[in-house]
Amino acid sequence: MLMRTDPFRELDRFAQQVLGTAARPAAMAMDAWRDGDTFEVEFDLPGVALDSISLDVERNVVTVRAERPALDGSKEMLAAERPRGVFSRQLVLGENLDTEQIQASYDGGVLTLRIPVAEQAKPRKIAISSKEGGGQAITKDGDRQSINA
Repeated sequence: MLMRTDPFRELDRFAQQVLGTAARPAAMAMDAWRDGDTFEVEFDLPGVALDSISLDVERNVVTVRAERPALDGSKEMLAAERPRGVFSRQLVLGENLDTEQIQASYDGGVLTLRIPVAEQAKPRKIAISSKEGGGQAITKDGDRQSINA
């Protein structure tokens, strides 16, 4: 019998375990989007208990840690495709988000973060004032105009 050997096979297998593959990523999968004045992030954490998830904020960095415990070693495994152990992911948020008001919920294996846009980053109208003739102050605010004598 002729066997072909591949010296990089073990290296590929190790890289897939550490870095993951497209079908089975090692890091927690994430979706992020902006919905009006809120930035929303969802992390897929199926099979992870709520008490093994931690969420930390330091300045503008949000760190999510989760742990899926190892399987009982006394069982004979037929397939073990789900990654086990501690997972961690960090998000660097822009200065336009309010990290003091982050809300988090966990339902159906999905961790959802809602991060509001900071008040100073929201669009707003600026009042323009001017003194025209006779010392009257005219202020224009958006579509309104008032004259103060």
